[in-house]
Amino acid sequence: MSQQSRLFYGWVIVGIALVMMAVGYALRNTFSVFYPVLVEDFGWDRGNTALMFSINVLVYGITAPIAGGLIDRFSPRLVFPVGVFLMGGAIALCSLATQQWHFYLLYGVVAACGLSMCGSTPLAALVSRWFVRRRALAFGIFNMGFGISLLASPAAQSLITDLGRRQAYASIGLAAIAIVVPLVVLFMRRSPEEKGTVPDGDVSPGRQQTVPLKGVETPWMRVDWTLRRALRTRQFWLLFLTALCLLGLAQQVIITHSVYLFQDRGFAPQPAANSFSFYGIGITIGYLFANLSDRIGRERVLVPGCLLSAAGTSLLFLVDGPAHIGLACTSMFLCGLGMGGAVTTFFATVADLFQGRNYGAIQGLMTFGFSIGGAFSPWFAGYLHDMTDSYVAAVALVVTGLTTAGLLVMLSAPRRLRPVAGMVARGGRQGEATP
Repeated sequence: MSQQSRLFYGWVIVGIALVMMAVGYALRNTFSVFYPVLVEDFGWDRGNTALMFSINVLVYGITAPIAGGLIDRFSPRLVFPVGVFLMGGAIALCSLATQQWHFYLLYGVVAACGLSMCGSTPLAALVSRWFVRRRALAFGIFNMGFGISLLASPAAQSLITDLGRRQAYASIGLAAIAIVVPLVVLFMRRSPEEKGTVPDGDVSPGRQQTVPLKGVETPWMRVDWTLRRALRTRQFWLLFLTALCLLGLAQQVIITHSVYLFQDRGFAPQPAANSFSFYGIGITIGYLFANLSDRIGRERVLVPGCLLSAAGTSLLFLVDGPAHIGLACTSMFLCGLGMGGAVTTFFATVADLFQGRNYGAIQGLMTFGFSIGGAFSPWFAGYLHDMTDSYVAAVALVVTGLTTAGLLVMLSAPRRLRPVAGMVARGGRQGEATP
């Protein structure tokens, strides 16, 4: 069998990355169902309890540039297992926690450090080495794991109901280690060269240079991007703020507080978790729409995704009791559908503009932008509820963050700096902006 007829090994990398995303982020995102139980068991207020999620997101963002730098320099078969052991072990040890500071340390700090070493930043840096022409498609597929992680909420709720909070923590933490570590050690590879191929598997090594847009070059594309050079561009800071609003503010409030919002409006714990799972279904499907951005341009998917997610979130204003469970599921699905298309296209945009040997560190700092919003917003949404006894203000905060993210993307105009292959093939305009 010829090399060209074999399955391109990059798709194996994408498959492993999907599993890692699903398992790793399930440990963090199931906080939504542990959250009400912790408040009930210990009698803590919502703001201080949600603070452990805020700490997790902040530490995750602070350590993401370091994790991106590690994957730029070391083998993923070293970096990823260390991260998984830290993350899974910390979650398992939450079964022994009895004080708030125990959760702040284990869930907030240690688990976040582990997730940053095996989460989206190093995985995006790794996958970007394997794919150029089909980058958004590859990003969309492996990011489906994040959507799948949100579907773990009903399963986690069942574990809590059947086994109790402590056993549920221990079970999911140890299961993560058992599932991910063998896959990484046996099958993960750092670059196409290790398998004797090139990005996208298009040509044999040495025959030609892989260029995403043959014959098309802008001044931006000629820059050898370093972190320092990226920091001097307006586009970096516009995308930094986009990450803060889209991933940090909007997504983290939805993940942290949706289950509690439904319970406040009369839903039992399991129906509340089931309703929230439609966010996971929507975001998983939405990730696949990012493939369209390889053909029509990043903004034409990212901006409508933000607006669709904002419209879906707005439906939460109308949910007023268990009789509206259909509306609750619809709201979560549309919110997730738009978010999925927007988030994956956002990561592809960053990879387009700042790809190179320092991309891991640049993406890591971009993740820090998300963590600033994500550190503040879960606590602030809980604080708003404690002050007003309502989630109306928190929902309005999410809608504002989503619409602002869409505006910031339009201002960054990535199509003028690095047009995607589909735009050029269809005669799309090529800009001459300089960094």
